[in-house]
Parts: sequence; C-alpha cells; structure tokens
Amino acid sequence: MINRRNHLLSLAASLFGLAAGSPAQTQQAQAQPAQSPERISPRPQLQWVTPRVEGQGVSFHTFASQAAGTEVSFHLYSPPAYAADPDRRFPVVYWLHGSGGGVSGISRLSSLVDEAVATGTVPPFLLVFVNGLRMGMYVDWANGHAPLETMIIHELLPHIDANWRTIATRDGRLLDGFSMGGYGAGRLGLRYPELFRTVSMMGAGPMQERLEKTPRASRTQAADLLRDVYGGDQDRFAAVSPRRYGEQNAATLARDSRLRLVIGDRDETLENNRGFHEHLTRLGIPHDWIVLPGVGHDPMGVLTALGDRHWAFYREAFADKGT
Repeated sequence: MINRRNHLLSLAASLFGLAAGSPAQTQQAQAQPAQSPERISPRPQLQWVTPRVEGQGVSFHTFASQAAGTEVSFHLYSPPAYAADPDRRFPVVYWLHGSGGGVSGISRLSSLVDEAVATGTVPPFLLVFVNGLRMGMYVDWANGHAPLETMIIHELLPHIDANWRTIATRDGRLLDGFSMGGYGAGRLGLRYPELFRTVSMMGAGPMQERLEKTPRASRTQAADLLRDVYGGDQDRFAAVSPRRYGEQNAATLARDSRLRLVIGDRDETLENNRGFHEHLTRLGIPHDWIVLPGVGHDPMGVLTALGDRHWAFYREAFADKGT
C-alpha cells in the first residue's frame, strides 16, 4: 500500500507543469474553421494549439473557436469505464494549469488519476486539460487578444457536453487548478455557480485586492501583467477578481456550492490566500480552508501533505453522479 501511494505521488511530481513541453508534431482533430466575420488575429506568442501529449487514457483535440478566431486545443482523459459502458454518463473535472502552459504535467496527472480510478479511490470521471495559454489568467484580456473566459465558458464547455457523455449539470462539473489555475478556478467558479457546484483553488494567485508587487513576481512583472491582461487598470483587475464574484454571488454560493482553498504555510502567497479566506468568511460563504504545514508553492508538497483528503474532496463531489 505504501509503495503504491509513493508511486502515485511520484507520478504527480510535476503534474502542475509550469513550463510548456518540447515542440512536438501536433495532430488536430477534424473541425470546421470558425466562420466569424470579425476574427481576432491571434498573436504568435499565444499558443492556442499546444503540442500533443501522450498519456494513459489521454486524447488530443481541437475545436474552432469563434472567440479566439482560430483552432484551440485541449487534452482529455477518459477512464476505461467510458468505453466499457457506452450507456453511462460521467462527471467532468476541468483542470486549469499554472503559468507556463502546463503541457509537461498532463501525462503525469492523467496517470495519477488513472491509478486512483483503477484502485477505486475515486469513481471514474472525465478530465479536461484546458489550454489557458502561458499567462492567460483565465480572463478575457482587456485588449481583446486572448478571450480566455469566453472561450472556456461559452465554447469549450458546450463542446465537451455535445461530444462526450457528460453529466451536463453543475453537479456534474468540478473546477480545479493550481497557482494561476487556482486563481482561474476561483474567478470562473465563483462567477458561474450555475455551471460549477464544486471548486478547488490550490496555491492560488493572484488573490490580492490590487495587482502590484506580488510575492512571486517583481513590481515590474506585476506591472507588465496588469498592462497586458487588464489594460493597466487596477479597477478592471478588481472587477474580474474572485473577490468581486464572491461578493456578487454570495447568496447563491452560500446555499450549496462546495469550495476549498489549499495553501502551504511556506507558500509566498499564503497571506493573500488567507485574506481571500477571510473575505469569503465575512461574506458567509462556506469553504474548506486547508493550510499545510511545511509546504511551499510546490504541487508535489501539496499533494503529499493532502494525502487522501485530495481524493475525498472529489469523492464527495461525485457521490452518486455516475449514471
């Protein structure tokens, strides 16, 4: 049992994959080009189609995004039960990666999930690896170059539900992410509680009220991010933040949403996450607040310290969801 657990944790050593993988031959799924008459010309540095990654149960896909004006890729993990039981529908986890692209962690995370499903640690589910670009922030950029939120919410989710046997309800969706992905899970999950009942934010950032000098970036880097994504406008940063969406949807979120915040006590973003935890508490929004002793901004450390609590969160979300 210990060896199996160590094996699972070793597979997760870089599952959050902050750096993009090496260029590889990209194989795109057949899709019709977008027909929008006013396409946005994607900038070269915005990698809307990533390299294809091989992994246990993993397939590579693209779809024509009207919002991005180009093909957008994603990877999908399907459990063995998906092929074995063609009449069954499955819950879906949408995984939001951290800054850098997240490609290098896909095969490891899919193997970790596949092992957990195989051992009955969690019920089978589909896992969508969202392409959030290297520093997309999971928000519609002020300059219009990267409409990440529109692409995910209004295009990717309907595409998944239309082409796979999903449980296409808020109860059938879980939103999870680490670092930049934790911030994205927070802002999308709290903005759209009608789409996601369960939201996990691990090592999330930026969770502060203003995007100035941050614990993991210099003042110059923060200024560049504020300019590129939020149009240099602190009010815009605040307006699209998890904090603001928590305020706007507090009553809905308090009724039956399932939220968790996970952070290491040596993570530089701890105080910003603590401030967000206190903000949710003041709003009366129930959530799990988990501080992990001796853990920094380190996904492996987070998983090791969480242990079975990680999968227990998934089990609770997916209880009686397989049909």
